Amino acid sequence: MSAAERWSRTGLLATAVTAALTITVTGAATATAGPVPDARFLAHLDMTDGQRPENIALEPGGGAYVTFAFSRQVARITPDGRAHVLATLPSPRAGSVTPVLTSPFLGGIVRTHDGTLYFLYATGTSELTGVWRLRPGGAPQRIAALPADSLPNGLALDRHSGLLYVADSALGIVWRVPVAGSTPTRWAAAPELLPTGFLGANGIKIHNGAAWVSNLDKGTVLRIPLTCHGSAGPIETRATGLVDIDDFDFTGAGDTLLAAINKDNEVALVRPDGSHSIVLTTADGLQNPTSLAVRGGTAYIASGAYFTNSDPNVLAVHIEHGKWRKESM
Repeated sequence: MSAAERWSRTGLLATAVTAALTITVTGAATATAGPVPDARFLAHLDMTDGQRPENIALEPGGGAYVTFAFSRQVARITPDGRAHVLATLPSPRAGSVTPVLTSPFLGGIVRTHDGTLYFLYATGTSELTGVWRLRPGGAPQRIAALPADSLPNGLALDRHSGLLYVADSALGIVWRVPVAGSTPTRWAAAPELLPTGFLGANGIKIHNGAAWVSNLDKGTVLRIPLTCHGSAGPIETRATGLVDIDDFDFTGAGDTLLAAINKDNEVALVRPDGSHSIVLTTADGLQNPTSLAVRGGTAYIASGAYFTNSDPNVLAVHIEHGKWRKESM
């Protein structure tokens, strides 16, 4: 892809996100023809209420927690598909501009065993941008401030160390923060994490002794080893050719993963050798998939419908012996 083509693509992406925000406020959701009959939806969400899921974390029992990116909300989706808003983050001061995306942006979310939620908020202001926490029954609280010019996007929890890892899409940095809260540490920064016009480091997971990070602009999946001292080891590129990759998750104990290809309405199965194939498309119900979470042999895929402007949803699909089988309704 030439530089001119890439700039054209990223410009269109930025324009589409802005347009999506406008439609969220003023437009009505448009029904689609529907997915293939054997796909199961956990939820169909209300676009007119700003319910465009950006990131997803699972709870025991089949429910999920999501961030609604541009309505500044954290919500719980019950196993029967109902969405309940748990918190709305404060608006930034007038005139604030969020890096890259302009509007306030609620990104990655993770859940600890006690039900505490951690999530990311970017506003272009130093008083609100950072890592936030929501305890059951409590109010949202910022526990770590990030720079005003950052765009914290993906969030991962290392359950062994109690550390949170933040993928910064604007600055090309992986930040590290204790779950108790503190000043963030610049854990990893490298050219491989930088954007080339729109968004760089995006999704992030802790898996098999490393932080794995996707880069949306470069279409790559990176592996950054966690050394015995907790520092970042040399970055390895583990997959390429996945332009517009958003979030991802692993299918099991190995290094096979599923990747959400946002703009193309696809989910790719990426093998340990870096090769990949498309396993889900719009025909299965995808509407600009933004994030993935796998539990118990089922992959939950959140679609924000940022560019299709139709039917934001959460889809559930079974994984069996490394192959896909769509759940029956």
